Amino acid sequence: MVDRQDLREQFTEAFEGADYPISSPMDLVPALPNGPGTKFESGDFSMTAMELNTKLGSGNFPYDNVDAFVDDIMEQLDEQDLLYSSR
Repeated sequence: MVDRQDLREQFTEAFEGADYPISSPMDLVPALPNGPGTKFESGDFSMTAMELNTKLGSGNFPYDNVDAFVDDIMEQLDEQDLLYSSR
């Protein structure tokens, strides 16, 4: 089972160093500790930043801050049933 709070914290930590506002996924790469290979894991969920980018599509760029970006990631993952949790 995915720990949503843990996953949100992983995303926030990885993406908070980007130079906001960001206008494309490429703006995030320099902030990632292991570049596109940065891995996010919680319970049954495991995905690299590159895989995340392909699953999420174009997003709602631009994003003004990390919280708005992470909120959108979580929402899109949930909409695609990629997060399994008993809410």
